[in-house]
Amino acid sequence: MSLLRIGEVEIHWLRGGVFELDGGTMFGPVPKVLWEKRYPPSTDNNILLFNHPMLLITPQAKLIIETGLGNKLTDKQKRIYNLKEEWLLPEDLSRIGISPEEIDYVVLTHCDFDHAGGLVSKIQNNLKPTFPKARYVIQKREWEDVKNPNKRSVHSFWSINFEGIEESGNLMLIDGDHELIPGIRLQLTGGHNRGHQIVWIESNGQTAIHLGDLLPTHVHFNPLWVMAYDNYPLEVIELKEKYEKAGIERGAWFLFYHDPFLRACRFNEKGDVVEKV
Repeated sequence: MSLLRIGEVEIHWLRGGVFELDGGTMFGPVPKVLWEKRYPPSTDNNILLFNHPMLLITPQAKLIIETGLGNKLTDKQKRIYNLKEEWLLPEDLSRIGISPEEIDYVVLTHCDFDHAGGLVSKIQNNLKPTFPKARYVIQKREWEDVKNPNKRSVHSFWSINFEGIEESGNLMLIDGDHELIPGIRLQLTGGHNRGHQIVWIESNGQTAIHLGDLLPTHVHFNPLWVMAYDNYPLEVIELKEKYEKAGIERGAWFLFYHDPFLRACRFNEKGDVVEKV
């Protein structure tokens, strides 16, 4: 487990499962001859992708950003996504000395299965919220799409990942930009999904930014390197240009959820990694 401090905020990366996706899909219009030099395929045309939820320990609260694949994948799904490592988020929390009941907020940048899979856990064949006392912070329009998925999103919004969430009374839908607690800001972007949001972390003059699936790995820094999974790729290009520039100007750490090579880094203006965790 890696650790990064942003002022008074501790950021821990937890093990949320490792799987494979088609490299061509992850790099969309980018020819394989280009992307494979920086992100070698693992098997066939697939590339390894990590799912590393982030635990934020702040003076005011404990937060989880993204939740990993969860423990509900069927054997067929494990084969389809060539699961390499299981979801070990509860075990990693325990190592740090924190129980799931101590988590105050769970923030999802969006609700695709690889980000929302750990929201609900299978415990003795029953589905229960993994973090029973937490508020689940999701953009309103993302939740609307979860409830009414189109032909494309129905394959990423798995209803099993949201069983009992509304009924829990802990669902916290926000509409646009929102300061969750001092120093933790959520910003609606769209782009990857209609309701995609990003997370800013600011403490004692230091800054980090989690761009979610706008920037799934550091290799995707080039604004034109978008994914076939992006629902609005032209928006993603503009958003990457905007927020990469803003982050670099502030000397921010860019946080990653899927990147198998590093957990966080600082970029220079050319997109070179100048510092990493």
